Amino acid sequence: MFDKHSVSLEWAGRTLKIETGQVARQADGAVMITYGETTLLATATFAKSAKPGQDFFPLTVNYMEKYYASGRIPGGFFKREGRPTEKETLTSRLIDRPIRPLFVEGFKNEVQVVLTAVSYDLENDPDVIGMIGASAALVLSGAPFMGPIGAARVGYKDGEYIINPTIDQMEDTDLDLVVAGTKDAVMMVESEAKELSEEIMLGAVMAGHDAMQPVIDAIIQLAEAAAKEPFEFEAEDVSSELKAIQDLVGSELSKAYQLTEKLERQAAVGEARKKAAEALVATEDKPDGMPDGVFKTAFKKAEAKTVRGDVIKTGKRIDGRGLADIRPILAEAGFLPRTHGSALFTRGETQAICVATLGTSDDEQYIDGLDGLHKAKFMLHYNFPPYSVGETGRMGGTSRRETGHGKLAWRALKAVLPEHEDFPYTIRMVSEITESNGSSSMATVCGCSLAMMDAGVPLKRPVSGIAMGLIKDEEGIAVLSDILGDEDHLGDMDFKVAGTEAGLTSLQMDIKIAGITKDIMETALEQAKGGRMHILAEMAKGLDGAREELAENAPQMEIIKVPSDKIRDVIGSGGKVIRGIVEESGAKVNIDDDGTVQVSAIDRPSIEKALKMIKEIVAEPEVGEIYEGKVVSIKDFGAFVNFFGPKDGLVHVSQMANERIGHPKDVVSEGQTVYVKLMGFDDRGKVRLSMKNVDQETGKEAAQEDGE
Repeated sequence: MFDKHSVSLEWAGRTLKIETGQVARQADGAVMITYGETTLLATATFAKSAKPGQDFFPLTVNYMEKYYASGRIPGGFFKREGRPTEKETLTSRLIDRPIRPLFVEGFKNEVQVVLTAVSYDLENDPDVIGMIGASAALVLSGAPFMGPIGAARVGYKDGEYIINPTIDQMEDTDLDLVVAGTKDAVMMVESEAKELSEEIMLGAVMAGHDAMQPVIDAIIQLAEAAAKEPFEFEAEDVSSELKAIQDLVGSELSKAYQLTEKLERQAAVGEARKKAAEALVATEDKPDGMPDGVFKTAFKKAEAKTVRGDVIKTGKRIDGRGLADIRPILAEAGFLPRTHGSALFTRGETQAICVATLGTSDDEQYIDGLDGLHKAKFMLHYNFPPYSVGETGRMGGTSRRETGHGKLAWRALKAVLPEHEDFPYTIRMVSEITESNGSSSMATVCGCSLAMMDAGVPLKRPVSGIAMGLIKDEEGIAVLSDILGDEDHLGDMDFKVAGTEAGLTSLQMDIKIAGITKDIMETALEQAKGGRMHILAEMAKGLDGAREELAENAPQMEIIKVPSDKIRDVIGSGGKVIRGIVEESGAKVNIDDDGTVQVSAIDRPSIEKALKMIKEIVAEPEVGEIYEGKVVSIKDFGAFVNFFGPKDGLVHVSQMANERIGHPKDVVSEGQTVYVKLMGFDDRGKVRLSMKNVDQETGKEAAQEDGE
């Protein structure tokens, strides 16, 4: 019934198995891929023809996690998976990036890759497995895909690289790097690091590339047995159309790309496009002209050829800069008056307003995933409105791009955050991109670093980021620092590097050609280092370190630890005690299962009052000490006094005054504040208190008369 094929190999201490022919047989390509006990279903399907006039490649990658994979039921009212989580969105992007450049140039048929995590062992992250599964499914499908690719995760600890570390191992490494590539070259890198050197990071990329080679061989072996016949596709030859466009408006394009101002340059390119279209595109009156889709493809090639050729030949870029030059930078901290921390970071025509907000444990983000529910204390949200590029557009939910750019900046800054014990705040960063012409994600890194320091967050060191580009053709190679948007679109590489003066904290690379070599990466990293240091120096002109005090409207906070056996006393029955502390002090109080108590308020006196009340509850009273208390009830034989947090004790009628009294009500009344001395405990552990020889005005011990 099934024409089943499989390959397996031992890879970094676990078995990787790829199977096809049994599941999802109507997809063009489908595999079940298992690593350890994490399993994904990967499918690839493509349209057999392109839509008329299609001028872009419509590839969609959807990664989905099913809660049943780890034996969980989704939270919420509906009890089923809903809109994509951040992890699903980021993993979809991660898988898209290395496979997109490997489709044959000119292929514009719709392609959809769907990856479903159906089993999760809480040890092996599905993201790398999904990348390998997508590669295998595409190779089997017969689509014009120049794969396969492999992928690997690399950790680093104690001078050693760790290939495919487990989830537990990742908690104790200095690096989390995912690399994907073909047999000959690297295609994609995504990472976060704890201030590692360029040499260590490059070594990790190459270690991952070496480690993925057996996986690539296994996919080839599976394809030899089970792949479908290659889809017949021949890219449309637009060389004659390209020549016609160059002959007509080539000089105008060259002049347009010498204009340094973005909107002015776009307008000039638009005029050249309009002129060429009117002369060359087919119409009812001119049926022998070129189809509109062909014109769009050829015109893009003409733009690329103009920009790339000029850079290679002259060493000068669109805006007149040299290859390693950085655009002018202006960094301003404290940009907004009422926020906890803010900064305006401008680099050329790219600008970000970054805002820091400090919160308490109540503000932590709850994240529900296959590995359970956990809380995030550091958040970074990136917004990219249409006006930032001078366009109109639909404003709605967060786009995949916004999620990805925000996460990149989050990774870059995470390594320099203070330990939570030293700075117990929840931190939310927001980056509002107000202008964009080249790497707004790296502007976000710089601006958020400044905004956090403006808020008084004691970062270990400031972080800067830079985007590098590449132009590589038969005429030569040029590595570009601080690329413009056009250099990103028309170039071959987008290589983002972030870090401090001590080392790198994040590295992200995307390639639009069939991979790059170690030498090119080495050159790009070295050139990026000089750019990062220059940007750090410019940032220091705005603010060179964290402010010593928090903003006036930021919450004040203190953390103390109470014995675990006292947690119930602080909370009280049904939360009665802790609610009383909050109501009386005006402070927020949160207590964790390990006895960590977080007390926060806008004003310091509220915190001090709450801390005093908590310490009184958890402390043990000492015999012979005098305490302030409140009379809570009166009996014929004495009065009960609440004197030490929730503790009550009896003041016997004989211990209420130095002279004999008839009834306790002759001395005290309910609700009255009194000073009592702890005399000890009776045989049943009951507390014995005394008011004798205690001055009720001062709370001091009164001098005893002779003979007493």
